[in-house]
Amino acid sequence: MDDDQPGLLRRLWRLLSPFPATPPRAQRGTAEQRTHVAVEADPGQPQRREEMLQGILELDKITVNDIMVPRSEVLGIDLENTLEQIVSQLRSTPHTRLPVYRHDLNQVEGVVHMRRIARLLTHSPLTVETLRGACVEPYFVPENTPLSTQLLNFQQCQRRMALVVDEYGEVIGLVTLEDILEEIVGEFTTQPGLREPEIHPQEDGSYLIDGSASIREVNRELAWHLPSDGPRTIGGLVTEALEHIPDSSVCLKIGPYRLEIREAADNRVKSVRIWRSEPRASGPR
Repeated sequence: MDDDQPGLLRRLWRLLSPFPATPPRAQRGTAEQRTHVAVEADPGQPQRREEMLQGILELDKITVNDIMVPRSEVLGIDLENTLEQIVSQLRSTPHTRLPVYRHDLNQVEGVVHMRRIARLLTHSPLTVETLRGACVEPYFVPENTPLSTQLLNFQQCQRRMALVVDEYGEVIGLVTLEDILEEIVGEFTTQPGLREPEIHPQEDGSYLIDGSASIREVNRELAWHLPSDGPRTIGGLVTEALEHIPDSSVCLKIGPYRLEIREAADNRVKSVRIWRSEPRASGPR
């Protein structure tokens, strides 16, 4: 497996690398026209390509834990629900694939693709038996798997979604192929309305940020440097710093950042207002 990993990364590198400066003579005119149009349409293309290449190089340093959807936020089908509840969820879900389980994710029975469910719902009433029959076996990966390795695993296993488990076999989250690709090319989705913003700019220059927001994503979006070597989310960062879950508005300072807990409920921090209390150091003029 490890022998194939560099090959996969090389293919990604070639995919994102610049095309030869001089195209074959027979195609030169057409190629030059296409290049000219592309540059005019996207003047920032060279910088964007460089960012994507850098994303490939970073895959060895990032693990599935860094980008996975935590277990508390994973959406799935609980077979203990009524058929009416299950059908309603299947008809309204924005996701392509959903884990199917009993009671909780540690009792997952399979993964269902919405394409197969659409056929079932069209031709006959759905039953628990037909739902289970439409599922494929769940795919598990160990925590702390580097993204470069997991990208190769997805390719070899022909899978696009995996449940992340810890050393005791407990499900701790979910990761998809799209999550890894977004680490390379940036966030993308064919239906922007499905993804609600987690960072909300305020008029006073601060930001109201969802507690479930990834620290890495916040740092990337705002060019900040909140510590990301421990907890994965903003709420986790606050909880670790306070060593308890606050039940009222509390302020704390982490480096040059001020954090004010705006909402906490259900044993977790739901939203935090954050601003820089110290100005960035300015460079020479």
